[in-house]
Amino acid sequence: MSEATTDEPVAATTPEELKDRIDAGEDVFILDARSEGDFEEWHIDGETVSIVNYPYFELLDGIPEDLHDDLPNDQRITVLCAKGGSSELVAEHLEDDGYDVEHLERGMKGWARIYEYTELDVDVDATIAQYRRPSSGCLAYLVVSDGEAAVIDPLRAFSQEYIQDARVFGADLKYAIDTHVHADHISGIRDVATATDAKAVLPKPAVDRGVEYDQPYETVRDGDSLTVGDVEIGVVHTPGHTSGMTAYHVGDVLFTGDGLFTESVARPDLEDPEAAKNAAKILYESLNEKVLPLSDDTAIAPAHFSDAATPNDDGTYTAELGDLTERMDALTMDEDEFVDFIVADMPPRPANYEDIIATNLGQQDPDDEEAFELELGPNNCAASEEALTN
Repeated sequence: MSEATTDEPVAATTPEELKDRIDAGEDVFILDARSEGDFEEWHIDGETVSIVNYPYFELLDGIPEDLHDDLPNDQRITVLCAKGGSSELVAEHLEDDGYDVEHLERGMKGWARIYEYTELDVDVDATIAQYRRPSSGCLAYLVVSDGEAAVIDPLRAFSQEYIQDARVFGADLKYAIDTHVHADHISGIRDVATATDAKAVLPKPAVDRGVEYDQPYETVRDGDSLTVGDVEIGVVHTPGHTSGMTAYHVGDVLFTGDGLFTESVARPDLEDPEAAKNAAKILYESLNEKVLPLSDDTAIAPAHFSDAATPNDDGTYTAELGDLTERMDALTMDEDEFVDFIVADMPPRPANYEDIIATNLGQQDPDDEEAFELELGPNNCAASEEALTN
């Protein structure tokens, strides 16, 4: 490459701009300058994304020859690191070597701040919005009806998003609800409740795991219901992923938490790894006795999506139950086959899951920045996607 030096700062792009390009189907080339371990744990992916990992500490003095061989001469290169500083230096080296290059502002920590909102197209006497965190696949929901609202599976890092959106609707947040004790992200139910008049709500079996909140909360059991405006939020205990795993339904929408996803089913080992096989049996019973008997047009709205999930045209991740039954092998297996399959090849556990669980139980109290750091990376709350779908 010919050298081209300039006094102008290297170009930068925001995480939101990069996400828009990927969503639009543009070809994107990324040079990820984090360590190999961090890269393997989580990185930006997509059908039109090409990515090369080369650690920053090997690029301090310039671009090695072997890396030149992997870089495109006719395409813009987006360099990223953990926080944005190192990527700027690497991008400057690339620019000096004549490449068309930019760096990602705020790095992967900025990528983890992306949070998307879309209202679901469902036949319910309420507005239901889905929030999506692309970096981890976390999903949360806002249910609004007649001046009242509830948020389901809120993330602490985005508590103000739900509060502000409820205000836009002219609604008072009445409930902040968790489906279970999460192992991949820090729950926001206490933060939402503290900042509003909302009541924090947990399933009673989840509380039995040792919740130690220093503020009031309510519990719900199978068969209970919560009223929000003109709609009822029904409570359906669906253990398996955890002992407290609970789904909630509003009309024909079922918020399944981590029990059933649009591309997979729950993993059963995060609460008690030694009891995974028994938990898988309980999960089978929950799915077959509580979920699968529902109408085929029930909209399944999970708490997570993975790279294997296919979004709807509007970017949301929901699916009709009948469609899932047709294409997901796990939902038509007999019990022994289901259990053997689920426990045979479980993915790595979420990063820091023990500390995250302890935080969500109220047994640890990290500050906002520490909490955000704990949950960086993929959720890994589903069973392996291999052979789960037809």
